[in-house]
Amino acid sequence: MAIKGVNAFEMAQAQFDKVAAILDLDPATRELLRWPLREYSFAIPVRMDDGRVRIFRGFRVQHNDARGPSKGGIRFHPQETLDTVRALATWMTWKCAVVDIPLGGGKGGVICDPHHLSQREQEQICRGWVRQLAKNVGPVADVPAPDVMTSGQHMLWMLDEFETIHGGHYPGFITGKPVGMGGSEGRTEATGYGVVFTIREALREMGIDVRQTHASVQGFGNVAQYAIRLYTQIGGRVTCVACWDQTDQAAYSFRRESG
Repeated sequence: MAIKGVNAFEMAQAQFDKVAAILDLDPATRELLRWPLREYSFAIPVRMDDGRVRIFRGFRVQHNDARGPSKGGIRFHPQETLDTVRALATWMTWKCAVVDIPLGGGKGGVICDPHHLSQREQEQICRGWVRQLAKNVGPVADVPAPDVMTSGQHMLWMLDEFETIHGGHYPGFITGKPVGMGGSEGRTEATGYGVVFTIREALREMGIDVRQTHASVQGFGNVAQYAIRLYTQIGGRVTCVACWDQTDQAAYSFRRESG
């Protein structure tokens, strides 16, 4: 999704340019890493519950696969853009490299709002997304995962479609599956916990006791709720939470000084 006046991919490229200059990378390497290796933009036709056929726009960007298969989530959002997906794929390359995981960066998305789609319609989008990319993704090429407004259920639909097309069992095609279907323990909490682990280490580096800190949190979804849980467990105090109410279509802030 795009923020008005901010182009995420231009931001990612500016960050890279700054670091590339510090590292004195040669021009060819700069050009290779500055842009995605491959990207796909495609139409996903879906027959809606009311009988109409609606066309959704899907994306997949494979930024780099020098270290291994591209890795990155699939986002469902009404304001999704190709440039946002490009930026996130780029950042996935750096994140995997920094922690020495043998994977490259990828990211995908569909311009849609799951809140206004039935389960059947969401399933058809998932299967259509895989059909458009079946020859270009897989366990040794590009491994998708959940992201904004996608879940383990979406991953199961995608896995089933991929296995149907290729006629085999390929659990390594996708991550973020439910634990009972081969998913990883702790995956649901991992991103939110990672935020807090980063905060904890930064505070330690600065000599600040986490018990003397308080925080405001934007959101209360799959990341924020687990970040709040762990942050308070290690002694922090959350004094404000702001979130979007889908039913009311309005943003609310909840504040309590005592946490």
